[in-house]
Amino acid sequence: MDGLWPTTGFDDSRIEEFYAYPPGLDRPWVRVNFVSSVDGAVTVAGRSRGLSTPADHRVFQLGRDLADVVLVGLGTAAVEGYGGVPVGERRTERRRRLGLSPVPPIAVVTGRCALSPDSPLLTDTAVAPLVFTCSSAPGSAREDLVAAGAEVIIAGEDRVDLHRMLAELGERGLHRVDCEGGPTLFGNLIADDLVDELCLTLSPLLAGGDAGRIATGPLPVEPRALSLVSVLHEDDTLLLRYGRGPGSPVG
Repeated sequence: MDGLWPTTGFDDSRIEEFYAYPPGLDRPWVRVNFVSSVDGAVTVAGRSRGLSTPADHRVFQLGRDLADVVLVGLGTAAVEGYGGVPVGERRTERRRRLGLSPVPPIAVVTGRCALSPDSPLLTDTAVAPLVFTCSSAPGSAREDLVAAGAEVIIAGEDRVDLHRMLAELGERGLHRVDCEGGPTLFGNLIADDLVDELCLTLSPLLAGGDAGRIATGPLPVEPRALSLVSVLHEDDTLLLRYGRGPGSPVG
């Protein structure tokens, strides 16, 4: 573990070092980002942004800056009002310096190809989204998304095969994967043993209620072992980073 440090006073380059992807990747590396209240709630009033703090927002945006692609389930994209990753001077400069494209595309997982052609993911974006769906999804829905500018990729028959999805991302050279949820997609990634890192923000709130947890889905054969990589804090927000197993390669 790198240690316990306050983020206050850190310059951007130091934060980049903490969250850098491993160098020389030759396959997709899946980093999952989530925020939770300290009592385990994944949402407030149905949305995760009710849990976010300035420190969490900073790391969330950095995650997008460092990624080749942002991965999200359709449900989360709809609830959180996703558009494309915004273009900004700071983001453009950082990504240019790191040898990345101006903005990363968003890859949406939807087994029924249920993304609306008038979604902000298609109408408010600088780069076309990738839509991962199934061959059993309605052909008309796939055609409508292609006509609206999306790249529709078949990755399974009745459900999206996440191994095939990552292989498709790898063929496109999109190795730095920033998964922003939701819980069902995260749960399926866990079940398929495809999570390399978890960046978890603990928000200093007791949310109560009936909010869900950060991962839901089929039980894996056994729990996946992670090692604590780094701990950051700012004010009362705790930012934890876990990597796959002892000795997991980190940036």
